[in-house]
Amino acid sequence: MPTTTNVDELKTLVGTTLVPSDWFEITQDRVSTFADATDDHQWIHVDPERASKEGPFGGPIGHGYLTLSLLSAMFAQVLDVRGLSLAVNYGLNKVRFPAAVPVGSKVRLKAEIASAQDISGGVQIVVAATVECDSVDKPVCVAEPLFRFHR
Repeated sequence: MPTTTNVDELKTLVGTTLVPSDWFEITQDRVSTFADATDDHQWIHVDPERASKEGPFGGPIGHGYLTLSLLSAMFAQVLDVRGLSLAVNYGLNKVRFPAAVPVGSKVRLKAEIASAQDISGGVQIVVAATVECDSVDKPVCVAEPLFRFHR
């Protein structure tokens, strides 16, 4: 169950660790579709045979930006802000990809509300986001996304 709040109560959640998102499967089809959408067809992502034989990871891996692009969908599962007119992904302060995501694995988001501040017509939050993978010991993405919620 996601944490449910409204725009005016967002600031009370600073320091709160939210429940993890569901697991998102990183299939070869998802990786190949992302490659088509972004024109990033590097063989380590889209050629399973070559990636298995020549790649350093034992098989194909998902794009770092694919993992990053899933942040919004995963975040929607951990925080439900009600009574708003608009929610905006405002950008990122930081992002790193400490480990690769093997195709066939699953990822999920663990998030904490790091800060919140009033903006014109709403509240902006900074999230300490960690994406973990079910088949890798290290985080696969560590980021600080900013979201704006307008009344």
